[in-house]
Amino acid sequence: MDLTPDPLLVELRAALRTSLAAVPVRSEVHGAPVADGHRGPARAVLDQLGVADFERPASGGGLGLGLTAGVLVSEELGHASCGNAYRADAMAADVGHPPRAALAGLEALPTGGGITATRRADGWELTGTATVDDPEPGPLLVATRMDGEPVLAAVRPDAPGRSAEASCWPPVVRFDATPVTAADVAGALDDSPTGPLARARLRQAGYLLGIADGAHRIAVRRTGVRQQFGARLRDLPAVAFPLARALVTLRATRAAVYRGAWLADSGHDEAGTAPVAALAMAAETARDVVRVCMQSCGVRAMTPELGLHRYFRLATAESGRYGEPAALWRLVGAERLEAARRALADDEAEAAAPTR
Repeated sequence: MDLTPDPLLVELRAALRTSLAAVPVRSEVHGAPVADGHRGPARAVLDQLGVADFERPASGGGLGLGLTAGVLVSEELGHASCGNAYRADAMAADVGHPPRAALAGLEALPTGGGITATRRADGWELTGTATVDDPEPGPLLVATRMDGEPVLAAVRPDAPGRSAEASCWPPVVRFDATPVTAADVAGALDDSPTGPLARARLRQAGYLLGIADGAHRIAVRRTGVRQQFGARLRDLPAVAFPLARALVTLRATRAAVYRGAWLADSGHDEAGTAPVAALAMAAETARDVVRVCMQSCGVRAMTPELGLHRYFRLATAESGRYGEPAALWRLVGAERLEAARRALADDEAEAAAPTR
Protein backbone atom coordinates (compact mmCIF):
# COMPACT_ATOMS: atom_id res chain seq x y z
CA MET A 1 0.00 0.00 0.00
CA ASP A 2 1.42 3.38 -1.07
CA LEU A 3 1.03 5.87 1.80
CA THR A 4 1.88 8.84 -0.43
CA PRO A 5 -1.24 11.00 -0.96
CA ASP A 6 -2.70 10.55 -4.43
CA PRO A 7 -2.84 14.02 -6.06
CA LEU A 8 -6.09 13.11 -7.81
CA LEU A 9 -7.75 12.08 -4.55
CA VAL A 10 -6.45 15.23 -2.87
CA GLU A 11 -8.12 17.34 -5.57
CA LEU A 12 -11.27 15.25 -5.30
CA ARG A 13 -11.44 15.76 -1.54
CA ALA A 14 -11.00 19.51 -1.92
CA ALA A 15 -13.75 19.71 -4.55
CA LEU A 16 -16.15 17.67 -2.42
CA ARG A 17 -15.45 19.63 0.74
CA THR A 18 -15.90 22.97 -1.00
CA SER A 19 -19.13 21.92 -2.69
CA LEU A 20 -20.65 20.24 0.37
CA ALA A 21 -19.87 23.29 2.52
CA ALA A 22 -22.51 25.16 0.51
CA VAL A 23 -25.22 22.55 1.16
CA PRO A 24 -27.90 23.99 3.47
CA VAL A 25 -28.15 22.15 6.77
CA ARG A 26 -30.96 21.75 9.24
CA SER A 27 -30.04 23.88 12.24
CA GLU A 28 -32.91 22.71 14.46
CA VAL A 29 -31.86 20.74 17.50
CA HIS A 30 -34.96 18.53 17.37
CA GLY A 31 -36.19 16.43 14.48
CA ALA A 32 -34.27 14.77 11.68
CA PRO A 33 -30.76 16.30 11.46
CA VAL A 34 -30.22 15.45 7.79
CA ALA A 35 -32.15 14.37 4.71
CA ASP A 36 -31.04 11.05 3.23
CA GLY A 37 -31.85 9.51 -0.10
CA HIS A 38 -32.10 10.95 -3.57
CA ARG A 39 -34.17 13.92 -2.44
CA GLY A 40 -31.54 15.10 0.03
CA PRO A 41 -29.70 18.37 -0.61
CA ALA A 42 -26.37 16.59 -1.15
CA ARG A 43 -27.76 14.75 -4.18
CA ALA A 44 -27.31 17.79 -6.46
CA VAL A 45 -23.66 18.14 -5.45
CA LEU A 46 -22.92 14.50 -6.17
CA ASP A 47 -24.63 14.67 -9.54
CA GLN A 48 -22.79 17.85 -10.47
CA LEU A 49 -19.42 16.26 -9.69
CA GLY A 50 -20.31 13.05 -11.53
CA VAL A 51 -19.70 10.91 -8.45
CA ALA A 52 -21.62 7.98 -9.94
CA ASP A 53 -18.76 7.44 -12.41
CA PHE A 54 -15.94 7.37 -9.86
CA GLU A 55 -16.06 3.66 -9.02
CA ARG A 56 -17.37 2.46 -12.37
CA PRO A 57 -14.61 0.75 -14.36
CA ALA A 58 -13.21 2.52 -17.40
CA SER A 59 -14.46 -0.31 -19.61
CA GLY A 60 -18.00 0.62 -18.56
CA GLY A 61 -17.63 4.33 -19.23
CA GLY A 62 -16.53 5.29 -15.73
CA LEU A 63 -13.36 6.77 -14.30
CA GLY A 64 -12.10 3.57 -12.70
CA LEU A 65 -10.99 5.25 -9.46
CA GLY A 66 -11.94 2.20 -7.43
CA LEU A 67 -13.45 1.76 -4.00
CA THR A 68 -10.94 4.18 -2.47
CA ALA A 69 -12.73 7.05 -4.22
CA GLY A 70 -16.09 5.76 -3.00
CA VAL A 71 -14.82 5.66 0.58
CA LEU A 72 -13.52 9.21 0.19
CA VAL A 73 -16.92 10.42 -1.07
CA SER A 74 -18.64 8.78 1.89
CA GLU A 75 -16.13 10.28 4.31
CA GLU A 76 -16.70 13.79 3.00
CA LEU A 77 -20.48 13.36 3.24
CA GLY A 78 -20.06 12.42 6.89
CA HIS A 79 -17.60 15.25 7.47
CA ALA A 80 -20.19 17.73 6.19
CA SER A 81 -22.91 16.03 8.31
CA CYS A 82 -24.94 15.43 5.16
CA GLY A 83 -27.18 12.49 4.48
CA ASN A 84 -25.51 9.67 2.59
CA ALA A 85 -27.04 9.89 -0.86
CA TYR A 86 -24.19 7.88 -2.36
CA ARG A 87 -24.20 4.45 -0.74
CA ALA A 88 -27.45 3.18 -2.26
CA ASP A 89 -26.44 3.83 -5.87
CA ALA A 90 -22.95 2.46 -5.26
CA MET A 91 -24.28 -0.77 -3.78
CA ALA A 92 -26.87 -1.08 -6.55
CA ALA A 93 -24.08 -0.75 -9.11
CA ASP A 94 -22.09 -3.47 -7.36
CA VAL A 95 -24.97 -5.96 -7.78
CA GLY A 96 -25.88 -4.79 -11.30
CA HIS A 97 -29.12 -3.08 -10.29
CA PRO A 98 -30.34 0.25 -11.75
CA PRO A 99 -29.70 3.37 -9.64
CA ARG A 100 -32.21 5.45 -7.66
CA ALA A 101 -33.12 2.68 -5.22
CA ALA A 102 -33.10 3.11 -1.43
CA LEU A 103 -31.50 0.63 0.97
CA ALA A 104 -33.43 -1.02 3.80
CA GLY A 105 -32.70 -3.61 6.44
CA LEU A 106 -28.93 -3.35 6.53
CA GLU A 107 -28.90 -2.66 10.27
CA ALA A 108 -29.65 -6.36 10.85
CA LEU A 109 -26.53 -7.61 9.09
CA PRO A 110 -24.64 -9.88 9.20
CA THR A 111 -27.63 -12.02 10.16
CA GLY A 112 -30.12 -10.22 7.92
CA GLY A 113 -32.93 -11.01 10.37
CA GLY A 114 -34.75 -7.69 10.39
CA ILE A 115 -36.94 -8.69 7.46
CA THR A 116 -37.98 -12.33 7.26
CA ALA A 117 -38.62 -14.00 3.91
CA THR A 118 -41.12 -16.87 4.02
CA ARG A 119 -41.24 -19.36 1.17
CA ARG A 120 -44.35 -19.59 -0.94
CA ALA A 121 -45.23 -21.25 -4.25
CA ASP A 122 -43.93 -18.55 -6.61
CA GLY A 123 -41.28 -16.91 -4.42
CA TRP A 124 -41.20 -15.37 -0.95
CA GLU A 125 -43.19 -13.05 1.32
CA LEU A 126 -41.38 -10.31 3.20
CA THR A 127 -42.49 -9.46 6.73
CA GLY A 128 -40.95 -7.13 9.28
CA THR A 129 -39.71 -3.58 9.96
CA ALA A 130 -36.37 -2.01 9.07
CA THR A 131 -34.74 1.39 8.72
CA VAL A 132 -34.66 2.88 5.24
CA ASP A 133 -32.57 5.61 3.64
CA ASP A 134 -35.48 7.30 1.88
CA PRO A 135 -39.13 6.93 3.00
CA GLU A 136 -40.49 8.34 -0.24
CA PRO A 137 -42.18 5.93 -2.67
CA GLY A 138 -39.60 4.34 -4.91
CA PRO A 139 -37.76 1.08 -5.51
CA LEU A 140 -36.13 -0.56 -2.52
CA LEU A 141 -33.21 -2.93 -2.09
CA VAL A 142 -34.00 -4.90 1.06
CA ALA A 143 -31.47 -6.98 2.99
CA THR A 144 -32.97 -10.28 4.11
CA ARG A 145 -32.30 -14.01 4.20
CA MET A 146 -33.78 -16.30 1.60
CA ASP A 147 -33.38 -20.03 2.14
CA GLY A 148 -30.77 -19.24 4.77
CA GLU A 149 -28.61 -17.03 2.56
CA PRO A 150 -28.35 -13.20 2.97
CA VAL A 151 -29.45 -11.41 -0.21
CA LEU A 152 -30.64 -8.06 -1.53
CA ALA A 153 -34.22 -8.23 -2.76
CA ALA A 154 -35.70 -5.55 -5.01
CA VAL A 155 -39.18 -4.40 -3.96
CA ARG A 156 -41.31 -2.42 -6.39
CA PRO A 157 -42.85 0.92 -5.33
CA ASP A 158 -46.38 -0.45 -5.77
CA ALA A 159 -45.76 -3.76 -3.99
CA PRO A 160 -48.67 -4.75 -1.73
CA GLY A 161 -48.08 -4.74 2.01
CA ARG A 162 -45.35 -2.12 1.86
CA SER A 163 -45.63 1.05 3.97
CA ALA A 164 -43.22 3.69 5.28
CA GLU A 165 -43.12 5.76 8.46
CA ALA A 166 -41.39 9.12 8.07
CA SER A 167 -42.42 10.73 11.37
CA CYS A 168 -39.43 9.14 13.11
CA TRP A 169 -35.73 9.34 12.28
CA PRO A 170 -34.25 7.30 10.80
CA PRO A 171 -37.42 6.48 8.86
CA VAL A 172 -38.64 2.90 8.75
CA VAL A 173 -40.34 0.69 6.20
CA ARG A 174 -42.78 -2.09 7.04
CA PHE A 175 -43.63 -5.19 5.06
CA ASP A 176 -46.73 -7.29 5.59
CA ALA A 177 -46.62 -10.40 3.39
CA THR A 178 -45.05 -8.38 0.55
CA PRO A 179 -44.48 -10.76 -2.39
CA VAL A 180 -41.13 -11.06 -4.18
CA THR A 181 -40.01 -13.56 -6.80
CA ALA A 182 -36.70 -15.11 -7.78
CA ALA A 183 -36.37 -12.43 -10.48
CA ASP A 184 -36.40 -9.77 -7.73
CA VAL A 185 -33.23 -11.10 -6.07
CA ALA A 186 -30.69 -8.41 -6.92
CA GLY A 187 -27.60 -10.12 -5.55
CA ALA A 188 -26.03 -12.10 -2.73
CA LEU A 189 -24.56 -10.56 0.42
CA ASP A 190 -21.87 -13.08 1.20
CA ASP A 191 -18.73 -12.38 3.19
CA SER A 192 -16.44 -12.30 0.17
CA PRO A 193 -13.65 -9.79 0.94
CA THR A 194 -14.24 -8.05 -2.39
CA GLY A 195 -18.00 -8.61 -2.72
CA PRO A 196 -20.83 -6.02 -2.59
CA LEU A 197 -21.29 -6.34 1.17
CA ALA A 198 -17.59 -5.85 1.93
CA ARG A 199 -17.47 -2.80 -0.34
CA ALA A 200 -20.62 -1.36 1.25
CA ARG A 201 -19.15 -1.90 4.70
CA LEU A 202 -16.05 0.06 3.76
CA ARG A 203 -18.13 2.94 2.38
CA GLN A 204 -20.11 2.97 5.61
CA ALA A 205 -16.86 2.93 7.57
CA GLY A 206 -15.73 5.96 5.59
CA TYR A 207 -19.02 7.72 6.36
CA LEU A 208 -18.61 7.05 10.10
CA LEU A 209 -15.00 8.21 9.96
CA GLY A 210 -16.15 11.46 8.36
CA ILE A 211 -18.79 11.98 11.05
CA ALA A 212 -16.18 11.60 13.78
CA ASP A 213 -13.66 13.84 12.00
CA GLY A 214 -16.24 16.57 11.37
CA ALA A 215 -17.29 16.62 15.01
CA HIS A 216 -13.66 16.69 16.14
CA ARG A 217 -12.86 19.69 13.96
CA ILE A 218 -15.79 21.61 15.40
CA ALA A 219 -14.74 20.76 18.96
CA VAL A 220 -11.12 21.79 18.35
CA ARG A 221 -12.24 25.07 16.80
CA ARG A 222 -14.71 25.79 19.59
CA THR A 223 -12.32 24.98 22.43
CA GLY A 224 -9.69 27.18 20.79
CA VAL A 225 -12.02 30.19 21.05
CA ARG A 226 -13.83 29.58 24.33
CA GLN A 227 -11.92 30.71 27.43
CA GLN A 228 -12.16 29.53 31.01
CA PHE A 229 -10.01 30.57 34.00
CA GLY A 230 -8.10 32.95 31.75
CA ALA A 231 -7.03 30.28 29.26
CA ARG A 232 -8.45 28.61 26.19
CA LEU A 233 -10.36 25.43 26.89
CA ARG A 234 -8.07 23.66 24.44
CA ASP A 235 -5.08 24.49 26.66
CA LEU A 236 -6.58 22.84 29.75
CA PRO A 237 -5.38 19.24 30.23
CA ALA A 238 -8.89 17.97 31.00
CA VAL A 239 -9.98 19.08 27.52
CA ALA A 240 -6.74 18.85 25.53
CA PHE A 241 -5.84 15.26 26.41
CA PRO A 242 -9.17 13.66 25.40
CA LEU A 243 -9.16 15.63 22.13
CA ALA A 244 -5.58 14.52 21.45
CA ARG A 245 -6.48 10.87 22.11
CA ALA A 246 -9.45 11.28 19.78
CA LEU A 247 -7.13 12.55 17.05
CA VAL A 248 -4.92 9.48 17.42
CA THR A 249 -7.99 7.26 17.21
CA LEU A 250 -9.15 9.04 14.06
CA ARG A 251 -5.78 8.55 12.35
CA ALA A 252 -5.67 4.87 13.28
CA THR A 253 -9.22 4.36 12.01
CA ARG A 254 -8.49 6.20 8.76
CA ALA A 255 -5.51 3.92 8.15
CA ALA A 256 -7.66 0.82 8.73
CA VAL A 257 -10.47 2.03 6.48
CA TYR A 258 -8.28 3.02 3.54
CA ARG A 259 -6.16 -0.09 3.89
CA GLY A 260 -9.35 -2.13 3.58
CA ALA A 261 -10.35 -0.17 0.48
CA TRP A 262 -6.89 -0.69 -1.04
CA LEU A 263 -7.05 -4.44 -0.37
CA ALA A 264 -10.49 -4.64 -1.96
CA ASP A 265 -9.37 -2.66 -5.01
CA SER A 266 -6.28 -4.77 -5.52
CA GLY A 267 -8.11 -8.06 -4.93
CA HIS A 268 -5.43 -8.95 -2.40
CA ASP A 269 -5.65 -12.32 -0.69
CA GLU A 270 -5.03 -10.67 2.67
CA ALA A 271 -8.28 -8.68 2.49
CA GLY A 272 -10.01 -11.32 4.66
CA THR A 273 -11.72 -9.60 7.57
CA ALA A 274 -10.31 -6.13 6.83
CA PRO A 275 -13.69 -4.64 5.72
CA VAL A 276 -15.50 -6.03 8.77
CA ALA A 277 -12.78 -4.88 11.16
CA ALA A 278 -12.67 -1.42 9.55
CA LEU A 279 -16.43 -0.97 9.94
CA ALA A 280 -16.45 -2.15 13.55
CA MET A 281 -13.53 0.16 14.35
CA ALA A 282 -15.15 3.13 12.58
CA ALA A 283 -18.45 2.59 14.40
CA GLU A 284 -16.72 2.60 17.78
CA THR A 285 -14.63 5.61 16.78
CA ALA A 286 -17.68 7.60 15.73
CA ARG A 287 -19.44 6.92 19.02
CA ASP A 288 -16.42 7.64 21.22
CA VAL A 289 -15.05 10.68 19.38
CA VAL A 290 -18.42 12.42 19.07
CA ARG A 291 -19.05 11.81 22.79
CA VAL A 292 -15.67 13.36 23.65
CA CYS A 293 -16.43 16.34 21.41
CA MET A 294 -19.80 16.88 23.06
CA GLN A 295 -18.20 16.78 26.50
CA SER A 296 -15.45 19.20 25.45
CA CYS A 297 -17.96 21.80 24.28
CA GLY A 298 -20.21 21.38 27.33
CA VAL A 299 -23.67 22.89 27.29
CA ARG A 300 -22.93 24.64 23.98
CA ALA A 301 -22.70 21.28 22.20
CA MET A 302 -26.45 21.10 21.59
CA THR A 303 -26.84 24.60 20.22
CA PRO A 304 -27.74 25.08 16.54
CA GLU A 305 -24.77 27.30 15.74
CA LEU A 306 -22.20 24.64 16.60
CA GLY A 307 -24.08 21.88 14.83
CA LEU A 308 -22.62 19.09 16.96
CA HIS A 309 -26.12 17.73 17.55
CA ARG A 310 -26.22 16.60 13.91
CA TYR A 311 -23.02 14.60 14.30
CA PHE A 312 -24.27 13.15 17.58
CA ARG A 313 -27.52 11.91 16.09
CA LEU A 314 -25.82 10.71 12.93
CA ALA A 315 -23.26 8.72 14.91
CA THR A 316 -26.02 7.19 17.02
CA ALA A 317 -28.10 6.16 14.02
CA GLU A 318 -25.34 5.14 11.62
CA SER A 319 -22.94 3.21 13.85
CA GLY A 320 -25.32 0.24 13.95
CA ARG A 321 -25.95 -0.05 10.22
CA TYR A 322 -24.37 -2.99 8.41
CA GLY A 323 -24.06 -4.79 11.75
CA GLU A 324 -23.41 -3.91 15.38
CA PRO A 325 -19.70 -3.54 16.22
CA ALA A 326 -19.83 -6.38 18.77
CA ALA A 327 -21.27 -8.79 16.18
CA LEU A 328 -18.71 -7.67 13.61
CA TRP A 329 -15.82 -8.20 16.02
CA ARG A 330 -17.14 -11.71 16.69
CA LEU A 331 -17.02 -12.35 12.95
CA VAL A 332 -13.42 -11.13 12.87
CA GLY A 333 -12.45 -13.29 15.83
CA ALA A 334 -14.11 -16.41 14.42
CA GLU A 335 -12.47 -15.95 11.03
CA ARG A 336 -9.01 -15.37 12.51
CA LEU A 337 -9.37 -18.39 14.79
CA GLU A 338 -10.34 -20.54 11.82
CA ALA A 339 -7.39 -19.22 9.83
CA ALA A 340 -5.04 -20.03 12.71
CA ARG A 341 -6.44 -23.56 12.91
CA ARG A 342 -5.95 -24.07 9.19
CA ALA A 343 -2.38 -22.81 9.39
CA LEU A 344 -1.68 -25.15 12.32
CA ALA A 345 -3.15 -28.10 10.46
CA ASP A 346 -1.04 -27.28 7.41
CA ASP A 347 2.10 -27.08 9.55
CA GLU A 348 1.35 -30.41 11.20
CA ALA A 349 0.68 -32.05 7.84
CA GLU A 350 3.93 -30.67 6.45
CA ALA A 351 5.87 -31.89 9.48
CA ALA A 352 4.33 -35.35 9.23
CA ALA A 353 5.07 -35.69 5.51
CA PRO A 354 7.95 -38.09 4.79
CA THR A 355 11.16 -36.44 3.72
CA ARG A 356 12.99 -37.58 0.62
